[in-house]
Amino acid sequence: MSPTPVKAWRCEVCGYIHEGPEPPAECLVCGAPASEFTPCEQPLPPLVPAPAGAVAAPRIVVLGGGIAGVAAAEAARQAAPAAEITLLDGEAELPYWRLNLTRLLDGEIQEDALPLHPAGWYEQQRIRLLPGVTATALAPERHEIACSNGDTVLFDKLVLAVGAQAFLPPWPGVQLAGVQALRTLADTRAVLDQLRPGLRCVCIGGGILGLETAGALAKHGVHVDLLAGDGWLMPRQLTQAGGELLARHVAALGIHLHTGAKVRAIAGTGRATGVQLEDGRELPADIVLVTAGIRANLALATAAGLHTRQGVLVDEWLTTSHPDIYAAGDCAEHQQVVYGLWPVANFQGTLAGLNAAGQRSAFGGLPRSNVLKVLGLHVFSIGDFAAPAAQVLEQQSEGQYLRFAFMEGRLCGAILIGRAGLDAALKGAIEHRRDFSTALPQLPTAAAFAAYLAKHPA
Repeated sequence: MSPTPVKAWRCEVCGYIHEGPEPPAECLVCGAPASEFTPCEQPLPPLVPAPAGAVAAPRIVVLGGGIAGVAAAEAARQAAPAAEITLLDGEAELPYWRLNLTRLLDGEIQEDALPLHPAGWYEQQRIRLLPGVTATALAPERHEIACSNGDTVLFDKLVLAVGAQAFLPPWPGVQLAGVQALRTLADTRAVLDQLRPGLRCVCIGGGILGLETAGALAKHGVHVDLLAGDGWLMPRQLTQAGGELLARHVAALGIHLHTGAKVRAIAGTGRATGVQLEDGRELPADIVLVTAGIRANLALATAAGLHTRQGVLVDEWLTTSHPDIYAAGDCAEHQQVVYGLWPVANFQGTLAGLNAAGQRSAFGGLPRSNVLKVLGLHVFSIGDFAAPAAQVLEQQSEGQYLRFAFMEGRLCGAILIGRAGLDAALKGAIEHRRDFSTALPQLPTAAAFAAYLAKHPA
């Protein structure tokens, strides 16, 4: 008998599912408003007993407790009820929503809201969770994994979902006390322990994580200097006009923004006391947070002889150069792209888990999309919004910026600042290559197209 469905709501922007009679005010993962949720039937996760008389159950091992790893383990279990599934989580915590660490820093949520699943879920699904255990060596031809606890784990199929680590550029002084990244729950706790009004923080990096971190700290009364190395904020996600509008909003929050700022060194003896810039200025700091991007964790795969570049190379089935090993999430490189995005990691993890369990599910790539969560201003970008030959509708007003780019009548990229409610429709239009050729001649402005899309989302 199938389990009784419960009322649930799916975020059409990132795929997060919220259980309850009403959609949340905003998505826990991407910050999309309640209007972007649609009702769905989410079955209660059933107990998954081992099939009676199962012989030679396949051994599926997943390395990594991020969203890609957990999605892989979950999909493998649903596709292969007889499989022995082991999940090695390198952190001592239950696998958690990494995207929400800035919300924890902000004070919007507490730690009890972070776990992806409660502890009992893994036992219920017969997934052997090994928290705090990492793989120290991989022997693909012997199908063996040496673990940090001294054990050896055997596998028939393996999913590498080992993620990425924060990138710390080799500046002089970067190893001083008081300099750290914000990548893990432990990192976030370390920052929270130091927070007090008047604390001086230099946050290095003008991308999404840097902005979210700076905004969260400013709410605690911290003096924040935010360094962006480029000429405007989020250059990979926004045009210059969009970045400058966002900069005005950031300044209104009390964040001291420095664009085009290049770091020369971290000042201090024993502990960081400031950040020296190439233009000769020195910004005082009690703490320096580096949010300068991530690098895929490749040491294990490279030492095992798997093919790597910026990530572990995978084909459309997410198979690596070894036929029994898959890779997904922030460590995987597909067609020269390492996405580094939560929705992609979730999707790739699911497909890798299905493929490891014997199904054939291809990954064809996804348009890049980004949502800014904690600064009180809705910012969404997707796809190739700066395509050179595109037809562009662009419009800016007080606190709002709209840009839509079309190639041969099909939407190929978009930016929304200060305008919520269209994220899912834009995402769907790009993914399904929706043709607007007939409508565009009657839509002379970006605002007109936005109104049209709101009335005709699909």
